[in-house]
Amino acid sequence: MAATVQRVSLKEIDTELNELVPQESLKAVAACGLRGELAFLVPCLLEANPFLIGYYRLFLGYSKKEFYSPQFGLTSFHALEERGTIPLSCAPRLQEFSKAMIFSACLLIESIGIGRLNRNLIHDLTLLTLGPQLRGGANVSRGTEVTDQVFEIIKEIVLRNGGKAGKREIIFQNASGRAVKIQFASDPDIIIQEFMPSGAPINKIAIEVKGGKDFSNIHNRLGEAEKSHQKAHKQGYHECWTVVNVDRMDEALAKRESPSTNRFYLFSQLEQRHGLIYEDFVQRIKSLAGII
Repeated sequence: MAATVQRVSLKEIDTELNELVPQESLKAVAACGLRGELAFLVPCLLEANPFLIGYYRLFLGYSKKEFYSPQFGLTSFHALEERGTIPLSCAPRLQEFSKAMIFSACLLIESIGIGRLNRNLIHDLTLLTLGPQLRGGANVSRGTEVTDQVFEIIKEIVLRNGGKAGKREIIFQNASGRAVKIQFASDPDIIIQEFMPSGAPINKIAIEVKGGKDFSNIHNRLGEAEKSHQKAHKQGYHECWTVVNVDRMDEALAKRESPSTNRFYLFSQLEQRHGLIYEDFVQRIKSLAGII
C-alpha cells in the first residue's frame, strides 16, 4: 500500500476519496490520524496496483473462496489478486466495485467504533483473515503431497512389468495387450482407464484422495469425495475409491457420508507398503488394470 501511494498523485487519491466516500466516514478516519485509503479502496490505487484488492479483501474479512464466488459476481476479479492484471471485463466495473467495497468498509468501521480505530487495529484485521487463508493454502499443499504419494505407490505396482511414467501419467500394456493409462485428474484426483484396440476408453477406477489430517473435518472431506464420485459414476466409473489421511475411521459412518465409494483406504496403511490393507490395494489395482 505505502509503495503504491508513493507512485500515485495524492491529489488524485484525495479527489476519488472525496467523490466516493461519505464525508462522515472519511472525517471519522481522519480524526484517528489515518489516511482514507487505509480503509477505503479507490479506483486509481487499484489501477496502479491490482494486487491491492487482496489487502482490502483481507481488511473486510473475506476469504478468497467467499469473495470470488459467483454469488458476488466477482469471479473475474480474481485475476487482480492472482496475476496483478485487470481483465477487460473488470475495467468498466472498477468504480462500481470501489463503491461496494467502500460501503462495506463504512459498515465495518461503524461496528468497530471510531474510538477503537487505529493503524494497528487495521493491520490486525487483515491478519485475522490471512491466518485462515494461509492454513487453507497449507491444507491444499498437504493434500497435493498425499495425492502425489498415492500416485507413486500405484506407479510402483503397475510398472513392475514395464511401461513408462511421467509426472502426470503412467502408460503401460496389460496382460490382454491393451493400453492402460493412469493419470492425475482434477476431479477425481486419480483415474485409471483401459483402451480398446479402437482407442475407446474403458473407465476402470476413480480415486479421490483427501490429504487433510484433521479428524474433526473428516465429514466434510467425505462429502467432497461423494460429490466427486457421483460425477465419476456419470462418466462410467464403477469402481470409486477414497483414500483418507487420518489415523482412524468408522467405515460404517464413512459409507453413510459417501455411499458412492466402493473402497475406503487409510493413507498410513498404504504408505507402509506392507500388511493386509496394502496387499488388498495392490491386488485390486492389478486385477482391475489387467496385470498378471
